[in-house]
Amino acid sequence: MQNHSDGLTAKQTNSASADWRQVVQRLLKAEMSKRGVKYQDLSERLVSIGVNQSADNLRNKVNKGIMGADLLLQIMYVLNMRRIERDEIVDMFSDMGQDLSQER
Repeated sequence: MQNHSDGLTAKQTNSASADWRQVVQRLLKAEMSKRGVKYQDLSERLVSIGVNQSADNLRNKVNKGIMGADLLLQIMYVLNMRRIERDEIVDMFSDMGQDLSQER
């Protein structure tokens, strides 16, 4: 298996990326749940700032945890998320049985 410049193999890099995608998924689902926001509501809120994403498209992106940084920030904005604490991210990784300190 070929090593990347940081010493990680492609398999390790893909696994780490999947973990980060799962954090995005968990974060957004938790924030939507806290606010009682469904995917159709999210779609309508995004339209109000000029972003057209169908409810089905948003569901797919959130469930996969894959989206552009611009869409992630737009979703955070329309959900009125104040901030993401570093400790929240660490806790999510811990809940998934991962230790971020071993990632580097």
